[in-house]
Amino acid sequence: MVAAVAAAAPAAATEESATLTRPPTGVHSAPVSDAVDRASALRAYADETASCTRCVLSRGRTQVVFGVGNPDADLMFVGEAPGFHEDQQGIPFVGQAGKLLDRLLAGIGLQRSDTYIANVLKCRPPGNRDPMPDEIASCEPHLWRQIELIQPKLVATLGNFATKLLSGKPLGITRVHGQEQEVTLGGNSVLLYPIYHPAAALYTPRMLTVLEQDFARIPELIERAQATTPVTARDEPAPLPAPVQAREAVQLGLF
Repeated sequence: MVAAVAAAAPAAATEESATLTRPPTGVHSAPVSDAVDRASALRAYADETASCTRCVLSRGRTQVVFGVGNPDADLMFVGEAPGFHEDQQGIPFVGQAGKLLDRLLAGIGLQRSDTYIANVLKCRPPGNRDPMPDEIASCEPHLWRQIELIQPKLVATLGNFATKLLSGKPLGITRVHGQEQEVTLGGNSVLLYPIYHPAAALYTPRMLTVLEQDFARIPELIERAQATTPVTARDEPAPLPAPVQAREAVQLGLF
């Protein structure tokens, strides 16, 4: 695996099968195959998005929170949006939910550097409110490009917004958590695995058991996904995002 990319803002069950097709949102990027080249392209893309002004969130953010972790990771987490601490530090999941995420990973023998972590939105919404449809539309091409470059085998969506966006379905996390499905993202076949956002357990302690149970399946799902021959089908690449304002790092749309 290639060394982990630094926080890239400033410097950088179903056995259901689904294929997500996105309408063109800009100039298509050339395919990048070699892991070292993909890591370099991811760093370059992070630099490019650091000055994004595609939506109103850019007016209030401290910085773009692009993503962090191993650019060649088999496991990728996708959350909702940066919170207060993420906006300040430029790194996703650094508040209390991030600490719980680290504990859950340790429970299955993994650490943050074994994964790649990103959000649907790269900028903080005011007061940590839910993302607006136009903000998601402006920002989602960044996520498609990240997935395209990282080429994860398993994408774990944390909470409602990431799950609905990447599954292309309206079903909420309460109904679909722990139910993996095969989808095509970034031109590659991956397992999509919806789970509750770690913050859900901070507000509803009984959810911790559910999270631990869903996390316990991750090693098995990674092995299963690694054994599956990748499907090459071109998806869409990418435009650009933006965030705003203050308050503790709480992300909504958890259920």
